[in-house]
Amino acid sequence: MIALDRVLKLLESAPAEPDVGRGHLDLLGEAAESHDTVAQRLMRSGALPRIYEHVWRPVVFGLSKGGPLGPSTAEEYALARYWLGLADTPDATVLDVACGPGNVTRALASGMTADGLVVGADASATMLERAVADTHVRAGGADIAYVRCDAVDLPFRANTFDAVCCYGALYLFEDPWAAVASMARVLRPGGHLVVLATRRPRLPLVGRGMGALSRLTGIRMFGQTEIAEALSNAGFSAIRRRSYGLMQFTGATLG
Repeated sequence: MIALDRVLKLLESAPAEPDVGRGHLDLLGEAAESHDTVAQRLMRSGALPRIYEHVWRPVVFGLSKGGPLGPSTAEEYALARYWLGLADTPDATVLDVACGPGNVTRALASGMTADGLVVGADASATMLERAVADTHVRAGGADIAYVRCDAVDLPFRANTFDAVCCYGALYLFEDPWAAVASMARVLRPGGHLVVLATRRPRLPLVGRGMGALSRLTGIRMFGQTEIAEALSNAGFSAIRRRSYGLMQFTGATLG
């Protein structure tokens, strides 16, 4: 509960009676999900959290990254830690936006000191229940706490986090650029951001097929430089990109 106590101090408006009965801080209660797509319903289901880390993510993301030609999951995590500068700031306060079952959250916390704090934020109660269960069995690293909240309109104070990660989620948001603006707001000047998102192929026929898939599932396919340009417009600099298959990594520094 110490980690959750630390999180309460980061909120713009802390609840008088925090709901932490499920091991995470719940700021949504019974609120309905307004952006209700096939992909969003899958993320809120009871089945996906159980297979996400060891089946869904390595298979689906692995194929999307180009199979053996793309980075492994471990290499993804290492890239996030490197671009977020966590080796230089092992006591950082880090936000993992749309954290799902906490696989990236735990990976960011490993290698950090106990003075550090990694906050996983997600709107799915089932995902967070899995995240809490799996976090209990980890060893060492930074404190971890989870918050159920609107991942687009983040509830934290401005200039709160040293680093923000959003892996495998930006393409699920109804308004991804509002999410980027929210991440920029809670990130301190000079802080680092890293995003893993989809990449729309340049080939016209493939691109049109991806557009149809996007409309059907609610998964947005981003253009080659679309995310980098949005980050630049949001005040980020030192932008870097890596592309693998249908996925792309983008990192940047605020200011």
